[in-house]
Amino acid sequence: MGKTLKRGAAFGALARALTAGARGGPALGARLAALPRMIRATSRGEYDGGLRLALMTAATAYIVSPIDLLPEIPLAIFGLADDAVMVTWLAGAVLSETERFLEWEARRSSVIPGHVVP
Repeated sequence: MGKTLKRGAAFGALARALTAGARGGPALGARLAALPRMIRATSRGEYDGGLRLALMTAATAYIVSPIDLLPEIPLAIFGLADDAVMVTWLAGAVLSETERFLEWEARRSSVIPGHVVP
């Protein structure tokens, strides 16, 4: 019974942390919802996230690919290390890039379209 309560409390705390967002930043749901908008804005040339999106796509492809730099079977735990590093990097990249995009999006909404007259 005690372990169940602790586990429930841990999952509750995790859910609250994900909903509230890290370091007072956007919540995880807002970040995930921003991904399609970020991809669209980048593909239109409005947002400068092309290289970062390409790196995140390559990391995702590497993680889901059956071909590994360090194969899991013969190298056991060391074979999982490269995947763990990629997942960690990808999570951090998605968090930082979506936060940057959401800030860009907020600034962009306060700008009146037009051109500068000297």
